[in-house]
Amino acid sequence: MPDTPNEIVFVCTANTCRSPMAAALFRHALDAQDNPLSSLKVSSAGVSAFPGQAASENSVDALKKVGIDLKNHKSQGLSQELVDNTLAFFCMTDSHLAMLNYQIDPPPPNAFLMRQFIGDGIDDQIPDPFGGNLRQYEACRDSMVEAIPSLIEVVRKLHEAASSAK
Repeated sequence: MPDTPNEIVFVCTANTCRSPMAAALFRHALDAQDNPLSSLKVSSAGVSAFPGQAASENSVDALKKVGIDLKNHKSQGLSQELVDNTLAFFCMTDSHLAMLNYQIDPPPPNAFLMRQFIGDGIDDQIPDPFGGNLRQYEACRDSMVEAIPSLIEVVRKLHEAASSAK
């Protein structure tokens, strides 16, 4: 385990639609940052994931339209190793946050909604596009992209606090 938690984990239900897209988008955004942010690990997990599943076709297509490759994604569930290394969890909905807090004992203090830091009056839930058309997946992607600048600042502050607590 690293001295300072160095992983950002995005959480949804099956880890085949929303959280893989969120992780890939966030990884892309972190690549434009300076160290130490650019060296953080980014992954995704599902509260009810069947391990080894590919990302949904529409998730792959929605990210391909913005130049991000999601073809090699394999789903995974939550694990103690993820919890031990995680600087922050970002969940898609209140129910994911509740399930994360239920499945992990004790509940992690570093779990949030992906859209909770955008500002007051903004819908902080990211609806499940599963079974929907590509346009619904693109809307889902765009709602994630809107949250990324605020998440970078949250992660920066969490990393600084964790590093100074060593």
